[in-house]
Amino acid sequence: MPLLRQVPGFVAYYWVDAGNGVMVSTSVFEDQSGAEESIKRAADFVKDNLAPLLPNGPQVTAGPVVAAG
Repeated sequence: MPLLRQVPGFVAYYWVDAGNGVMVSTSVFEDQSGAEESIKRAADFVKDNLAPLLPNGPQVTAGPVVAAG
Protein backbone atom coordinates (compact mmCIF):
# COMPACT_ATOMS: atom_id res chain seq x y z
CA MET A 1 0.00 0.00 0.00
CA PRO A 2 1.65 3.26 -1.10
CA LEU A 3 0.27 5.10 1.92
CA LEU A 4 2.32 2.99 4.35
CA ARG A 5 5.47 2.81 2.21
CA GLN A 6 5.84 6.57 2.72
CA VAL A 7 6.09 6.21 6.51
CA PRO A 8 9.68 6.32 7.82
CA GLY A 9 10.86 2.92 9.02
CA PHE A 10 8.51 0.93 6.76
CA VAL A 11 9.70 -2.68 6.28
CA ALA A 12 6.79 -4.77 4.98
CA TYR A 13 3.01 -5.01 4.58
CA TYR A 14 0.89 -8.18 4.34
CA TRP A 15 -2.85 -8.56 3.60
CA VAL A 16 -4.41 -11.95 4.35
CA ASP A 17 -7.89 -13.23 3.44
CA ALA A 18 -8.74 -15.32 6.51
CA GLY A 19 -12.07 -16.44 5.03
CA ASN A 20 -15.70 -15.77 5.95
CA GLY A 21 -15.28 -12.04 5.21
CA VAL A 22 -12.38 -11.66 7.64
CA MET A 23 -9.30 -9.83 6.40
CA VAL A 24 -6.06 -9.38 8.37
CA SER A 25 -3.30 -6.91 7.60
CA THR A 26 0.12 -6.80 9.20
CA SER A 27 2.58 -3.95 8.88
CA VAL A 28 6.21 -4.15 9.97
CA PHE A 29 8.23 -1.07 10.91
CA GLU A 30 11.71 -0.54 12.25
CA ASP A 31 10.42 1.28 15.32
CA GLN A 32 7.30 2.10 17.30
CA SER A 33 7.03 5.66 16.01
CA GLY A 34 6.71 4.39 12.42
CA ALA A 35 4.05 1.89 13.48
CA GLU A 36 2.09 4.58 15.32
CA GLU A 37 2.25 6.91 12.33
CA SER A 38 1.04 4.14 10.03
CA ILE A 39 -1.94 3.46 12.33
CA LYS A 40 -2.90 7.13 12.18
CA ARG A 41 -2.59 7.30 8.39
CA ALA A 42 -4.48 4.05 7.86
CA ALA A 43 -7.27 5.14 10.23
CA ASP A 44 -7.65 8.43 8.36
CA PHE A 45 -7.74 6.58 5.01
CA VAL A 46 -10.39 4.12 6.21
CA LYS A 47 -12.50 6.91 7.71
CA ASP A 48 -12.29 9.02 4.54
CA ASN A 49 -12.61 6.25 1.92
CA LEU A 50 -13.83 2.91 3.22
CA ALA A 51 -16.00 3.37 6.31
CA PRO A 52 -19.34 3.12 4.44
CA LEU A 53 -18.24 -0.19 2.88
CA LEU A 54 -17.23 -1.91 6.12
CA PRO A 55 -19.86 -3.66 8.25
CA ASN A 56 -17.56 -3.48 11.31
CA GLY A 57 -14.81 -1.07 12.20
CA PRO A 58 -11.21 -2.30 12.12
CA GLN A 59 -9.47 -3.56 15.23
CA VAL A 60 -5.91 -2.34 15.80
CA THR A 61 -3.38 -4.38 17.74
CA ALA A 62 0.29 -3.45 18.04
CA GLY A 63 3.31 -5.06 19.63
CA PRO A 64 6.93 -6.05 19.18
CA VAL A 65 8.07 -8.98 17.06
CA VAL A 66 9.14 -11.80 19.38
CA ALA A 67 10.05 -14.43 16.76
CA ALA A 68 10.72 -14.55 13.03
CA GLY A 69 11.67 -17.30 10.64
